[in-house]
Amino acid sequence: MQRIPNDSDTELAEYWAKAATVSGKVGLTTRAKLKRSTWAFVIGATIALKRIFDILISGFALVALSPIFGITAALIKLEDKGPVFFTQQRIGLKGQSFMIWKFRSMVLDAEKVAQLMIEQQEARDTIEIKLKGDPRITRIGRFIRKHSVDELPQFWNVFLGDMSIVGPRPVVSAEVADYTVEARKRLLAKPGLTCFWQVGGRTDLDFENQVRLDIEYIQSSSIWLDIKLLFLTIPAVLLGKGAY
Repeated sequence: MQRIPNDSDTELAEYWAKAATVSGKVGLTTRAKLKRSTWAFVIGATIALKRIFDILISGFALVALSPIFGITAALIKLEDKGPVFFTQQRIGLKGQSFMIWKFRSMVLDAEKVAQLMIEQQEARDTIEIKLKGDPRITRIGRFIRKHSVDELPQFWNVFLGDMSIVGPRPVVSAEVADYTVEARKRLLAKPGLTCFWQVGGRTDLDFENQVRLDIEYIQSSSIWLDIKLLFLTIPAVLLGKGAY
């Protein structure tokens, strides 16, 4: 056992200085562990609260919007007798794929003529292609796309947990393949029905600004921000600005 120096020892000052240093390191380690535990709890609670928010809002929306679902489905069927829904593999949180649901807004052979359309018309961006006056879009499809009615079935994706009410918009794998390191940060959150750029310009914004706003959301995400963006989405959808 180490001897504790007495008052007559010349080592006394050095001994207590060393003891204070060790004590300080132990205290710092304890504080660091406490901070990490607190931070982990806050993050976990935020994720849980966001999930509860998603379930409540999506469940309510699926019931409240059921008349719109029925009317939209009937109009799509009346136009060309084709399927009501369109499904597609999309990339979500941390690169995980899932099946997204939308009301069909294009003609039945839309996939066959897609490449021809890209070659004949100038795309706004090489990663995310949105073509104005696209002849593949049906008459009812043009309306439901302008007012985002075609996106309403994605409340089911939110209810299942593949998506969130607020988050970066889900993308196809071909888009992710062309992502820069910065753009891949969009995959650090669940994809959402709405986001910053959905309420601030939609497809009128270029790809770089979409990425910037998505990353800004991820870095400042909170339940209160989600509620704010949800309310801002309503007038953006009704006005249909930047959507085609």
